[in-house]
Amino acid sequence: MPGVGRPLVEGDTITNESSQSAVSWAAIFSGALAAVSITLVLLALLAGLGLTSISPWPNSGASATTFTIGAGIGLIVVQWLAAGIGGFLTGRLRTKWVSVHVHEIFFRDTAHGFLAWALATVAGILLFASAASSIIGGGVHAAAAVAGGAAQGAGQMAAQAASGVSAYDVDSLFRSDRPDPAANPQSTNAQVTRILASGIANGDMPAADRTYVAQLVAARTGISQADAEKRVDEVIAREKAAEVKVKQAADAARKATSEFAIFTALSMLIGAFIASAAAAYGGSVRDEH
Repeated sequence: MPGVGRPLVEGDTITNESSQSAVSWAAIFSGALAAVSITLVLLALLAGLGLTSISPWPNSGASATTFTIGAGIGLIVVQWLAAGIGGFLTGRLRTKWVSVHVHEIFFRDTAHGFLAWALATVAGILLFASAASSIIGGGVHAAAAVAGGAAQGAGQMAAQAASGVSAYDVDSLFRSDRPDPAANPQSTNAQVTRILASGIANGDMPAADRTYVAQLVAARTGISQADAEKRVDEVIAREKAAEVKVKQAADAARKATSEFAIFTALSMLIGAFIASAAAAYGGSVRDEH
C-alpha cells in the first residue's frame, strides 16, 4: 500500500485524513524555551560588551553611531544563534509523520520552526516588559518624595500658566532706565535669567532687552555700557551654542533610536527565517535517522 511506513513520494495518494493534529506543541514549546534561554544569555553578554565600549568621558569610547551599528549586528547574531538552535530542536523533537507527502513534511517542519520562534519572541517580550515594569515602579516610588517637595513650586507655576501671564511680561512693567546698583542681586539675576530664557526661546533677544540687561550689568559691575553690551553678547552666543548642542544631541539620539529599531526588526525577520530553515533541517535529520 503506498505511503505505509514511509513518507509519501511523487505519485502516491492519500485516502484517509489523520485524526491527530499536525502541530507538535511539545516540540514547539521545547524549541521556544531553548531559544529564550539562549537569547537571555547572549543578550547579557552583548550588554556587557556594549558597556565596555562606551564611556561618560568626552571623546572617549565608541560614538553613538558605532554603538548603534554594533548593537544592531549583535542583535542579528543573537537571533541567528538562538533561533537556529531553537528551530533545530523543534524539528528534531517532533514526532514522525507517516503517510504524509514529503512536501507536506517540509511545510510542517518549517511552520513548527516559525511557531517556535514566534512563541519565544512573545515570551521574551513579556519577560522584558515585566522587568521594565519593576524598574519603572521603583523609580516612581523614589520620585514620589521629590515630587512631594516640589509640589508647592509646581502649584505656583501651574497657577501662573493658568492665568496666561508670564514673569517676563511682569518684569517688563517695572524696568527703569536707571537701574539701582544696590538692588537685590538675587532678584536681578532671576529677572535677567527670565529675559535670556525668553530671548533664546524666541530665537534672539530683542534690542530693548539687550540694552536693558547691559544697563543692569553696568550698574552692578561698574563697567561701561559698551563693555556691558559686549559681555551680554558673549553670554547670548554661549547660550545659543549650548542650545544648538542640545538639539544636536537630541537629533543624534533620534537617529540612533531609529537605526536601532530598524536593526531590531531586521534581526527578528532573520530569526524567523533561520528558525524555519533550521526546523526543516532538524526534521529531515530526525526522519533520516
